[in-house]
Amino acid sequence: MGAVAAPGFQSSGRMRQIAGRNAFRRLSVAASTRRPPASRPARRNYLPIAVFSTLLLVSAVPPLHGREHKRKVKAEDYGLGFSTEIASPESEVLQAVEAIVNDGIIQGSKEYNKDKYIENASPATSSPLFPEWKEPGKVYYKVRTGVLAPLNFRESRDEGTLAVRYVVQSKDASKTILRIDVIFVEDFRHTVHASDGSVENAECQDIQDRIDAVEAEKKQIEEREKQRQEKLAGPTLERKRLADEAFALAVAQTSAQTLDQHLETLRHQAERVVKSPGGQLKSAPFRSATNVKSLEAGAEVVILVVTPYWYGVETTDGQHGWINRAQLEPLP
Repeated sequence: MGAVAAPGFQSSGRMRQIAGRNAFRRLSVAASTRRPPASRPARRNYLPIAVFSTLLLVSAVPPLHGREHKRKVKAEDYGLGFSTEIASPESEVLQAVEAIVNDGIIQGSKEYNKDKYIENASPATSSPLFPEWKEPGKVYYKVRTGVLAPLNFRESRDEGTLAVRYVVQSKDASKTILRIDVIFVEDFRHTVHASDGSVENAECQDIQDRIDAVEAEKKQIEEREKQRQEKLAGPTLERKRLADEAFALAVAQTSAQTLDQHLETLRHQAERVVKSPGGQLKSAPFRSATNVKSLEAGAEVVILVVTPYWYGVETTDGQHGWINRAQLEPLP
């Protein structure tokens, strides 16, 4: 008789067949429930959307210009201050500095890109941001509170107070020393930020421009006053010119009269009249010389040669000869 398996017990070959069928059923079920690749929805890539959103948020926020410096400045160049000599008397420099201190503007820095400078600054008699000034000179302050990360201050990233100090010192009657110091201090951490010199240079240029404008205005006033004086003095100058011309003419006339008188004197000295009853014009200065011409009484002759007894003369008709001095007399 063949062998019979005990109830509840199956051979190993039968068990392998059952396990194979179960595995096939599981694969079939999985295959029937899985979607084909063409119908599966594509996985979405959210990275471009995230980048675009970030750029949009950044562009919507007003950039703080003070947080990035366009030009590179060495660390040792910050906080050096500014000092220059101005070729103007102290009174003119003080006038210009007072105008700049009260203009409410701090040049050479700004908070935002759209700004040209920092506004709403106020004049002050002192500032705790600077040590007390104990040297000679007149000191002025200009302060702006609540400044947000101003440009041209090293590593400024927070809100604080910006202060400018001006010191004016007289050098001589025509020259003045101007010193400008600038500092920015954060309100929360009280961090001190030094300037790179932009504010100092810009404020000094503004002061120099004021001085030049005042000087130009003074020259214009002087020129207008000169023109006014010339206009007022016009009639007086014309009268003086006419008087000078009249005086010159009088002098010339006097000189002419004097010359005429001198000529008349010379004429009387050089001319003679033949005495009555007349005389003979000789060819030589002696009595035996031949007669050249008979001269009537009153005839005028010009003396050319003088000897002790004779005159060499020229008659009015141009003849030359000699006549005895006793026969001539002076002109009447």
